[in-house]
Amino acid sequence: MARRSTARSGGTPEAADAADDVRGGAGRLRRPRAGSGGRWWVWVGRAVLWAFIIVVLFNGVWHPLREGIATPSDDGGAQEEPQEERFPEAAAGAFAGRFAEHYLNAPEDGAEADRATALAEFVPEGDADAFNVPAGSLTGSEIQVVTVTPEDANNAVVTLSAQVNGEPMSLDVPVYAEDASSLVVSGPPALLAAPDKADLPEAPGGEGDSEAREELEPVLTSFFEAYAETPEHLTRYVENGATVARLPQGALEFGGLDDVAVPARGEVGEDDVRQATATVEWRIPGGGDEAATLTQSYRITVVRSDGEWYVRDLQGAPHSFGR
Repeated sequence: MARRSTARSGGTPEAADAADDVRGGAGRLRRPRAGSGGRWWVWVGRAVLWAFIIVVLFNGVWHPLREGIATPSDDGGAQEEPQEERFPEAAAGAFAGRFAEHYLNAPEDGAEADRATALAEFVPEGDADAFNVPAGSLTGSEIQVVTVTPEDANNAVVTLSAQVNGEPMSLDVPVYAEDASSLVVSGPPALLAAPDKADLPEAPGGEGDSEAREELEPVLTSFFEAYAETPEHLTRYVENGATVARLPQGALEFGGLDDVAVPARGEVGEDDVRQATATVEWRIPGGGDEAATLTQSYRITVVRSDGEWYVRDLQGAPHSFGR
């Protein structure tokens, strides 16, 4: 028995004695259990590491593929669409106006060749003779561009207004434009009737403010007098921070305030702001007691602040007849 114990302990008596001491102090010697000592955390860490590696490898392969699928090729639909070309309306209007100056004025006998030469600068080669008219039979003045109506990027009809042989008329001129610097009259023009005079409807009615009108009349009388004659007093009647440029010195003299219309107050706020209409009679200097007069209408924005009225803005009044 002693020899067997010695062999199991390592083959020496000292080892056998040490083994006996362990058995005596701790009882029967046991093998450690699997996973004891924190080894299972090692396996968890390895699993997390491998999962991270797999995700990185997957993204490294998938992202380039996805970008290649989502991004169109250089030859595909990623190209920018060209901007739509627009007809050069301003250039065509000026071109048609210069053409009309020659077309609507037929010279006296002996100058037909000059007219044909001038028209040749605006019409296709060899077509100037198509615009011939008898000498002295046509006169045009007060030529102005009314509208330019494009048909497409290269063609349009320019409508002009003019006095033709002393009568108001319209002239439609077809123009072809290769670009803003290359234009040509693309066909014979057409004379048309001038626009009819419209029937002005009654101005939209609204409730007036007689009390505000009584307060404003003396203020506006002094304002318009300063506006034309005494600019050093003008700022007294203009709202702080606003600007109203005076008339040129000596251009007009204030004759009187014919009428003032003040609408009822609409919005309630800290200041009372209205758009009044004032009809003013001006005298033209130089005529003495028989000076000519002008009657003009103004839309004047006024504001009442701290119990006083001030002018904020001044401009021409729309639709002032029949109010």
